[in-house]
Amino acid sequence: MKIDPIVPTQTTDPKVTVESKLEQAFLEEMLKYCGPSSMKGEFSGGAGEDQFNSFLTREYAASLAGRLDLNLNPGLSRIAGGIGA
Repeated sequence: MKIDPIVPTQTTDPKVTVESKLEQAFLEEMLKYCGPSSMKGEFSGGAGEDQFNSFLTREYAASLAGRLDLNLNPGLSRIAGGIGA
């Protein structure tokens, strides 16, 4: 019997990992300012909601990075080529 992992396994190609992590970091920073924010007032989660909001933002960014391609590959290749040359 084969049981598939719940969490996807990491890719072996480090270039793909670097690109996806960069896209995720970019989207996370973008979502901090223009993404969904926590509620204010009596029905908000209070201090706990404010503290854990960063985790939710990180998950939103990871989800978006998995579905979107920001096409950062040409820029990364150009930068990496300039450093090694």
